[in-house]
Amino acid sequence: MKELEKCEICPHNCKVNRAQGQIGRCRCNDKIKIALVSTHEYEEPCISGKNGSGTVFFSNCNLNCIYCQNYDISQLGKGREITIEELADIFLKQQAKGVNNINLVTPTMYAYHIIEAIKIARKNGLNLPIIYNTNGYEKVETIKALDGYIDVYLPDIKYYSDILSKKYSNVDKYFEIATKAIKEMYKQVGQATFNEDGIIQKGVIIRHLVLPNHLQNTKHILKWIKENLGDIYVSIMAQYFPTYKAKGDSLIGRKLTKKEYKEIENFLYTLDLKNGYIQELGEHEEEYVPEWDA
Repeated sequence: MKELEKCEICPHNCKVNRAQGQIGRCRCNDKIKIALVSTHEYEEPCISGKNGSGTVFFSNCNLNCIYCQNYDISQLGKGREITIEELADIFLKQQAKGVNNINLVTPTMYAYHIIEAIKIARKNGLNLPIIYNTNGYEKVETIKALDGYIDVYLPDIKYYSDILSKKYSNVDKYFEIATKAIKEMYKQVGQATFNEDGIIQKGVIIRHLVLPNHLQNTKHILKWIKENLGDIYVSIMAQYFPTYKAKGDSLIGRKLTKKEYKEIENFLYTLDLKNGYIQELGEHEEEYVPEWDA
């Protein structure tokens, strides 16, 4: 695969020869690595619905978030290697289970493998919407290459501040890079459309995880969305809990308080963002982290 010979798939532009087994910032070589295939019932209602979302969790990541809830696979690389043909077969087996969609979780590093797998699966009867569930740290060129293969983009916007993106995920210019990529996603698939059961078929939903002690970060992001993308769908998540290297951190070493989350709820309503979801503040978020059985 020529795109791996001088890898510039993500904004790190490592230029390593993954085709020859070299490892880039994302810790990936030329093989696809997955950690879990599952039917996910806890995505947004328009994704999971009654039948669940057909998730494929990919191992490794091009970010290094110190609070990653899936750090066993994103940072420690737990999982198993599979071929493109095996990935295509996974898509078809998920469809046979009756799921609403194929949900590719942290797919960035394998974008070109995924394109080939979708081609094979479609030739063999795959007709479900494909969801690209990403941390948002994407290159516009890679998103353009996915045109025609991805139906729904589910990107994060994690940070407005470069200081926070460097401190918590070890990347520069996150907001600038993520927002350019999201504009390209929206240009491709347009405003969200749904079937008669309310399941999304095409469109973009921007996710944002609210971090404790960083409410201004959230407010800046929501304001940008309102001013630049209007009625795009937004999903505000309250599921943060301190894990991995965030345990004991002076600012993010705790969960959100009810007062913090209520402040974000109130701000959201003042912006009059019309479309999307706001997660309830829970108490046992740790229980929803999957077991990574590859």
